[in-house]
Order: sequence, then structure tokens, then C-alpha cells
Amino acid sequence: MSAGRTGNVAEVFLVFLKLGLTSFGGPIAHLGYFRDEFVSRRGWFDDKAYADLVALCQFLPGPASSQVGFAIGLMRAGGLGALAAWAGFTLPSALLMLAIALGAGALGGDLAQGVLHGLKLVAVAVVAQAVLGMAKSLTPDKVRAGIAVLAVVAMVILGGVWGQVGAILLGGLLGLWLCRGEAQAVGEELAVPVSRTVGVAALLLFAGLLLVLPLVAGFGQGLAVFDAFYRAGALVFGGGHVVLPLLEAGTVRQGWLDQNTFLAGYGAAQAMPGPLFTFASYLGAASGVPPNGAIGAAIALVAIFLPGMLIVLAALPFWHGLRGNATAQAAMRGANAAVVGILGLALYNPVFTSAVLGPVDFVLALAGFVALVNWKVPPLAVVVALAVIGGVMGVV
Repeated sequence: MSAGRTGNVAEVFLVFLKLGLTSFGGPIAHLGYFRDEFVSRRGWFDDKAYADLVALCQFLPGPASSQVGFAIGLMRAGGLGALAAWAGFTLPSALLMLAIALGAGALGGDLAQGVLHGLKLVAVAVVAQAVLGMAKSLTPDKVRAGIAVLAVVAMVILGGVWGQVGAILLGGLLGLWLCRGEAQAVGEELAVPVSRTVGVAALLLFAGLLLVLPLVAGFGQGLAVFDAFYRAGALVFGGGHVVLPLLEAGTVRQGWLDQNTFLAGYGAAQAMPGPLFTFASYLGAASGVPPNGAIGAAIALVAIFLPGMLIVLAALPFWHGLRGNATAQAAMRGANAAVVGILGLALYNPVFTSAVLGPVDFVLALAGFVALVNWKVPPLAVVVALAVIGGVMGVV
């Protein structure tokens, strides 16, 4: 794979726009779509180069599929190509979520409330599926299962965003102590069009914003929104669904919108193509505190994706050495186990406690979970089914 430019920005945007309109099924499915498009069909990369990119983005915090897309655009058409890839893949679902948020205020009556409740039940099924899948892959032994439990304890004691940060740090430290082993073998070095100087600058910007934004958030609501969504995007390890508790803490607990609106939007996000992080555009638009609407959506969307893009730029020049480092691998095993605990606690509160109000709700949520996990029903079908059932129940 060449590190130089071999394509143009328009080409990158159009192919990612197609993917942004058609890529349903979540980040793992997205990576499959990408491989089919860029390895099998277009030959932009070989399997080894693509596997190296995927390994990098799964190792880092942030939305893995969007980060892979960003890196592909960067390698194909430079910096503008990276932005074109992000825009093409992200904007379709972001605009749909914005439209849902703008229309939510006009909804009223028993039918609409029933549909919204059905979407909240979708969230129960989807998050339960995510917890199960992550537990199987990230806590496969007693040590890492124990780290996940300790992460829940840390969350309960500390609470809020700092509880989540503390749980991840605790997981990383315990991983350094308890999850050491031989470094996993790595392949040839991945050629990238980013210098180490640019990588260091991106890392400094990533860390600087993470430290400075909380200090200036009090100077305006726009800065507070940017801080909340930037912090959420910077602290997500282990998959897009882990952003749920971070966003809930940064929006609902700040009084910007109520929990029903939050969970209904999260349920609707399951029906969208493209990255789950576009849920941020819904939250920014649906907020009851200005800036909201389209401006709030734009602020939230840029803020939640920015840290993931910066950390990819920072890591690309150093990836080969980092990937083969046994210490870094041990820390990540522990941190990934901790995020299983974080998401497991979020499954209980707020997702389950806010959506399951009686035996019928439990049956519907369980049916959605079984449909996703055992019957392999597409998430879009589960969303539509539970929304329709919720609407019917709301008027009878």
C-alpha cells in the first residue's frame, strides 16, 4: 500500500456517501462493508494493510468504524480525503437523527408516546446484546470478569463521568498488574502519510482539549455542549454502545433533556445506517437549552467525533511499535474489561429502569433481545416491530 495520494476527494466522498446510506448493523458490520468495498471491489488496500488499520482503531478510544473510514480517506486522498470520508459516512444518519429530533417536539398523544416507549424497549434489547457480545470477547477469563465487577463498584461509589473515567483507569492499572502475557505477534509496519511531528501535535491537541474544555465550559452553553460531547468521544473504549452512559451523564444529568427523550432517540438510532455516534446530533438538537436545533446538532456532532480523529492521527506514525508492546496490550486488556462493567451498569440504569415498567414491557424487551441474538433479525426490523407494538399499546 502506498502512503502517497492515489485518488481524489470527490471519489472518496461519493463512495463513503454510498456506505453512509446503506451500512446498517453497527460497527462490526461496517468493517465488513469496508473490506468488501476497499479490499475486494476497489483494491485500494490488501487484506494485510486493512487488517492493520482495523487493529489500530480497535485498540484506540473512539468509534472504530468511523476511525477506519477516516484513515482510509487520509491514505487515499490526504487530509481533505479524510474529511470527505467522515462527511460521506456520517452525514446521512446525522441528518436523519436531526430530523427526528426536530419533529419530536411536535409529537403528542397516546400513539406518539407509545411509539417512543417502544423505542426505549429497543434500547434495552440492543444494549443487552452489546453487553453479552462484549463480555464474551473482552472478559473471557476470571481475572477480566473480576475487573469488570470492580469497574461497576467504582462507578457506584464515584458516580457520573468521573466514575466512568475512574473505572477505565482502574481497569488499565489492574490490567498492567494482572493481564500481562507475551506480546501478540504483529505483521509488517503499516505505511502512513502522517509524520511523527503531526502525530505528536495531534496528541497534544487531543489531551489539551480534554483538559482545557472543562475549565472554560462555564463561559457559555456552547462550550459546555462541546465539552460534554468531546469528553464522551474521548473516553469510549470497546465499541459505540459504551458512549451511552457517557452521553447520559453529560446531557440528562445536566438537565438539558429528559431521560424519556434520551432513550427514545437512542432507540431510533438503532434504525440508522452509518455510525451510532450520530446519536449526538439528535441530542444536540433536542436539548432544551440553547444552542439547540441544527446549531446544537452541529456542535455535538463535531465534538464527539473530533477526539477519535485526533487520536488516530496521533497513533498512526507510532502504531507498529505500540501494537507490539506487551505493556500496552496488558493495559488495554484491563481497560476493555472495565468498559464491559460500565456498559452493564448502564443497561440496568438508566436503560432498563426507565423502559421496563411492568411484565409486558419485560416480555417485549426480552423478545427483542432474543430476536437480535438468537434469531439474527436485523436491528432495523426489531426497531420497527417494537415501535409499532408500542404505538398500538399506546392507543388501546
